[in-house]
Amino acid sequence: MIRNKLEAAAKAREAHQQSIKKNLEHRLQVARAKGDENLIRQIEAEMNYFN
Repeated sequence: MIRNKLEAAAKAREAHQQSIKKNLEHRLQVARAKGDENLIRQIEAEMNYFN
């Protein structure tokens, strides 16, 4: 039972990180489309934090 809970927690953690990365990629695309260099640098810094 503990193993199942640990596996479920690991899967949830992975799904959460993938969701964050997908969101950051989208935000980066929007910032680039707008040409907002400050926001681009900020989002890239956030992406580096998660990698």
